Formats: sequence, structure tokens, C-alpha cells
Amino acid sequence: MGIPGLIVIAVIVLYLLNSIKILREYERGVIFRLGRALPQPKGPGIILVFRPFDQIVRVSLRQEVLEVPPQDVITRDNVTIKVNAVITLRVLDPARAVIEVANYVYQTSQFAQTTLRSVLGEVELDGLLSHRDALNQRIQAIIDQRTEPWGVKVVSVEVKQVDLPEQMLRAMAKQAEAEREKRSKIINAEGEFSAAQRLVDAANLLAQQPITLQLKYLQTLTDIGTEKNTTVIFPLPMELLSLLQKLGASTTPAPKTEERQ
Repeated sequence: MGIPGLIVIAVIVLYLLNSIKILREYERGVIFRLGRALPQPKGPGIILVFRPFDQIVRVSLRQEVLEVPPQDVITRDNVTIKVNAVITLRVLDPARAVIEVANYVYQTSQFAQTTLRSVLGEVELDGLLSHRDALNQRIQAIIDQRTEPWGVKVVSVEVKQVDLPEQMLRAMAKQAEAEREKRSKIINAEGEFSAAQRLVDAANLLAQQPITLQLKYLQTLTDIGTEKNTTVIFPLPMELLSLLQKLGASTTPAPKTEERQ
């Protein structure tokens, strides 16, 4: 074998070595042979790509996080807010993700922006703040329906941040303060009602046994005596005062009237 044969063999060996490609576990290779895509993606592991007849497009099967830039949204109750979101997606069919769309990440981002504005524009601000999970699932279902023909699965959608105008923040703060004051007044009124009900029950119980009132007087004197006070208090029943007033009114002589002639 001469030198030309060795050169040919060396070229063939170098060509074969250059055709060897190694794909990671999370990668798949879509092979275009003479412009036509092969039925099944290649990988993972060692594959052969015979250039210039073959061209390979690497596609990652890992989940990708896509951040939707802040969008100006007008809610149903005419409140202007800025909302951004985070989308998690992954490729299920590498061949369709390469063939059906030029850039599935950019395409998904554009669909997410329009869907975010349209869905959040149909709800009121209170609904947006209180039912965020339901809105996330609705947005995910709409975007996933559009990306399914590309072989892309939208795993989750999360509304990341809602920026409210300064005037709306002050109004919400006033509303929260008024709500807390309302609760405070209701709790205070309920406490007074309960205390009054207890006093009525205690008065009814004491009225059934008059001796208990005298015992209560003695207990009060005992409590006062423990405080080292020099003042002595003698309880006087209200019935005795009423009796004294009646006696005084009966013994007071009536004023005399002078007769004029």
C-alpha cells in the first residue's frame, strides 16, 4: 500500500472520528439527512453524524424556566396594574419542537404575554389577589393547549408579582384599617353583652337567696381589710334607706296656708 492509500485511510479515519457525537442523558439529537428529518431522535450516548449529509439539532429535555416580563393589565374594575409571571416548560417531542416552530421558547413567551393580559383583564382586582391559584391553572391550560402541537408541555404558571398603584395601596390600607376597627368594636360589644348577661344571671341568683347578698357584703369587707386600709365601710341595705325616706316624708308637717279676707 502506497502513500496515497495511507492518506485515504487517514482521511476516512478522521472523518469517522469527527462524525462521532456524544449526547448527554437529558439531550436528544434531531438528525436531518439530506434535508429530511429522521423518524426518531437520536441519543443519549454515542451517535454518528455524517456531515455534510447529516445535520444535528440538539434539544434539551430538562425543564426550562421562562420569565414573562411585566405586563400592563387593566382589570375588570378598571384598575391598572403591572403583572409578571414565571412559566415552567419542558420538551416532550424533540422532533416536533424543532420542525413545527422556529424557536419554541420565544413563541411560548409571546403566547404567555397575550394570555396573561387577556385572562387577568377579565377578573376584578380582589379576585386576582384572592384566587391566584385558579388563575394560574387557567393560564397554564390555555398556554399548554397552544404549545401541545409543538411537543412542548407547560408544567406550571405562577403569577410572580402584582404591582399596584400608590393610590390603590393607600385605599386598601384604609379598607383594612376600617375592617379591623369594625372587628374590634364587634368584639367589644360582644364582651359587654356577655358581661351584662352574666350580671343579670347573678342578680337573679342573688334574688332567690337574700342571705347571699349579706355574705357578699362580708366578703367585700374581708377584701378591703387585707389592703391595710383605715377606712371602715358599713354596708347599708337600700331597703332601709327607702324606709327612712318614707318615714321622714310622713312626719314632715304640711305647710300652712293663710286665708285672706
